[in-house]
Amino acid sequence: MAISLQKGQRIDLTKGNSGLNRIQVGLGWDPVKAKGGGLFAAFKSAPEIDCDASVFMLTDDKFINKNDLVYFGNLKSECQSVVHYGDNTTGEGDGDDEVIMVELNSVPARINKLVFVVNIYDCVKRKQDFGMIQNAYIRIVDPKTGSELVRYNLSENYGGLTSLVTGEIYRHNEEWKFGAVGDGTTDQNLTGISKRFQ
Repeated sequence: MAISLQKGQRIDLTKGNSGLNRIQVGLGWDPVKAKGGGLFAAFKSAPEIDCDASVFMLTDDKFINKNDLVYFGNLKSECQSVVHYGDNTTGEGDGDDEVIMVELNSVPARINKLVFVVNIYDCVKRKQDFGMIQNAYIRIVDPKTGSELVRYNLSENYGGLTSLVTGEIYRHNEEWKFGAVGDGTTDQNLTGISKRFQ
C-alpha cells in the first residue's frame, strides 16, 4: 500500500528494499473546470494549460551542468539514468500526465539529488498560474510490480504561482530517499527555476 506524505515529510526508498532500482515517477494535475450554469454550461470547459515536468540533477545541491536538466526538450540525461516519457500539453485524462523513469543505480556518483519541478509553459502570454490547476500530485511506482510506493498530493492554494518544486529524490548514507517539497514560485521558465539551485 502506498505511503501518503504531507509537505516536508521524507521517506526511505531503498533502505529495506535493496532490490529497488528502477522507479517510475508520475506527475499529474487537472485543469480547474470553468464555473457557471445555464444553457451554455455544457460548452464551458477547463482551459488548456500546458504544464511541463522536469528534473534538475544536482551536484552538492547545485545545478552546475546544463546537460543535467531533463525536460521536454532533452528527454534523456547524458548518463541515461533519467528518461522523460514525453510532454502532455493539456493535463486532460486520468492517471499520470507525465512520467519520468529513474535508474537509481545508474545515477552518477557526482549527483546527490534529483529535483522534480512542474512549470506552466508560456505562462505570462497565456495569463495562467497554478490557481487554475487542481489535483496535482507526484508519486513513485515500482514498475516491476506496478505498485505505488509513495504519493504526495499538493493540496495548497498555489494561485498566482507559475512553477512548483514538487519533490526530490536524494542520496543519504548510500540509500535513496524521497522528500515531499511542494514549494510554489513565480519563476516563469526553467532558466528562472535553475537559479534557485546555484
